[in-house]
Amino acid sequence: MSAAITVALTTGLLTATAPTAHAAAGATLPFTSVEAESATTTGTRIGPDHTQGTLASEASGRQAVRLGSGQRVEFTVPRAANAVNVAYSVPDGQSGTLNVYVNGTRLARTLPVTSKYSYIDTSWIPGAKTHHFFDNARLLLGQNVQAGDKVAFESTGTQVTLDVADFEQVAAAAGQPAGSVSVTAKGADPTGNGDSTQAFRDAISAAQGGVVWIPPGDYRLTSALSGLQNVTLQGAGSWHSVVHSSRFVDQSSSSGGVHLKDFAVVGEVTERVDSNPDNFVNGSLGPGSSVSGMWLQHLKVGLWLTGNNDNLVVENNRFLDMTADGLNLNGNARGVRVRNNFLRNQGDDALAMWSLYAPDTNSSFENNTITQPNLANGIAIYGGTDIAVRNNLVSDTNALGSGIAISNQKFLDPFFPLAGTITVEGNTLIRAGAMNPNWNHPMGALRVDSYDSAINATVNITGTTITDSPYSAFEFVSGGGQGYPVRNVTVDGATVRNTGTVVVQAEAQGAATFRNTTATGVGAAGVYNCPYPASSGAFALTDGGGNSGWSSTWSDCSTWPQPGQGNPDPDPNRNLAKGRPATATGSQDVYTPGKAVDGDANSYWESANNAFPQSWTVDLGAAEPVRRLVLKLPPQSAWQARTQTVTVLGSTDGSTYSTVVGAQGYRFDPATGNTAAVALPGSTSLRYLRLSVSANTGWPAGQFSEVEAYRTS
Repeated sequence: MSAAITVALTTGLLTATAPTAHAAAGATLPFTSVEAESATTTGTRIGPDHTQGTLASEASGRQAVRLGSGQRVEFTVPRAANAVNVAYSVPDGQSGTLNVYVNGTRLARTLPVTSKYSYIDTSWIPGAKTHHFFDNARLLLGQNVQAGDKVAFESTGTQVTLDVADFEQVAAAAGQPAGSVSVTAKGADPTGNGDSTQAFRDAISAAQGGVVWIPPGDYRLTSALSGLQNVTLQGAGSWHSVVHSSRFVDQSSSSGGVHLKDFAVVGEVTERVDSNPDNFVNGSLGPGSSVSGMWLQHLKVGLWLTGNNDNLVVENNRFLDMTADGLNLNGNARGVRVRNNFLRNQGDDALAMWSLYAPDTNSSFENNTITQPNLANGIAIYGGTDIAVRNNLVSDTNALGSGIAISNQKFLDPFFPLAGTITVEGNTLIRAGAMNPNWNHPMGALRVDSYDSAINATVNITGTTITDSPYSAFEFVSGGGQGYPVRNVTVDGATVRNTGTVVVQAEAQGAATFRNTTATGVGAAGVYNCPYPASSGAFALTDGGGNSGWSSTWSDCSTWPQPGQGNPDPDPNRNLAKGRPATATGSQDVYTPGKAVDGDANSYWESANNAFPQSWTVDLGAAEPVRRLVLKLPPQSAWQARTQTVTVLGSTDGSTYSTVVGAQGYRFDPATGNTAAVALPGSTSLRYLRLSVSANTGWPAGQFSEVEAYRTS
């Protein structure tokens, strides 16, 4: 078995296929996940389902197992282990326990389950519904189990839906480092009953730039730590040293050298309140800092980073059950490396860079495993300069999110758009992409979005594997609806398997080059190329060679392809030009090129005046056997009869045009509807239709209210 397949299987997210052409995607994890739906059960399997607001849609693999009282799921242990973490859901307002069995013997300890941290409402976010249905609970088994042993979970009364179990061999608690200052020596209470906040502060002060030791135990902090610099806070391991705090570090600046490692911080955040700093780290750790070996759970955000965090390293951590982002580099991040982390059940973007106030520069997200972000993207890059997203594994995105989003959505000002080179390399996206309820159409597994401004950075997307996307694989869009262009994109070496609708969903003007991109199991058509607004301009797809399996184009921009629908038989009487991107050599005032394809005969395009010849061009989206044109002017009597001299040209690539019908005078008369028909030769095949106007007896400009193109004579 290849290394790529081994790692993918280890994460419990794939069962058969994984990339082999490049380095394995995702984190190297200390546990092995097993899906509940693949285990033996007396319960009921639910899913698969991709519908926003359903329980199965937020589950790993979009499937899970529902247990009633006395029902169980029995997992076959995949590796030596002495601990297990379970992702589960219980109905809103309920709590309970699961009995745990090892090889048929019931353990004395049970696993508590609760809805306390679930069912989050964010009504201020457009398109959001109640979400965040699942939670995670962990248990040390008190014994070692081996591969092939059986571990079962049984409902004791409360309905429980089990999603996935992570089996892990937890190392013994580490010993205290020499010369370190223990928080218990300063009065911290390892039972969790007393308030240990001041003891932590005293230990930090006493360490004087050294190590603060957090022994095994549970510690309760009631307010945030601040003033951290040149200090290491170290625990005995994230299963052994546990700090209960919803605000662990909150500081706006630091001279740096802060290292947080090998303990857990578990909060009590049950709702998302964006004005509250309910985060593990809020603000700055300072340059040269690190966060490693942490277990972070039940917080609003893991790390919300502002200020100076130059060369920060965040690695080998687990982020579980945040109500918002897992990590957000909120501007000014320079040289930050976020790598080899595991993130499950985040309530917003799992990993984000947001270039607010200052650009994030030369920073990267690498080899992270992200699963089940339930309100946004797996990885989101909002602006920034010279950013890299490499070798990440993202699965099961839900509403309002793609697996990876490369975007100029600013949210606030001052914002610093994408610049330099954006490298998106070696990533694997599984069941990524979602229906956006605000747009009422899908978001692709990998989205490039000129939301608030044109994308002019160089965007290189290489070695991407996209499997089982419910909708499209690659999406190019201007999500704010303003039609800003997406430029300078290259996609090379992509593998697309079983995409629900299309491989490329192009909804913006601009251009991308695709090379060596192969697709199998395409649900509807290879390409959907329908820019919005229709008048914003065309999206040019350049075939760089080596592409296969996705050459067809969706034929009807008035409808959305549905998963598995297939390209519908085209209506031979359909106007091929309606709603398509249109351009012109010039236009007068508000009389823009798109007016000639908007379906409204009362609006019109008018070229620059007194500057013949003038041309108008429409992109039909694919080569079409056009046989007839209908040219219109507004039908009102106020329009005097006139004759326009028009040459019809065609092109298949948008660069080289040939004459289809030579220059002729066409009479437009309100008395007969102000229309003119143009017959095209029977051999005509064109994608780009151009009308060149060299004279007009009624006005010194080219004018059309509608240009209609038909396959029928």
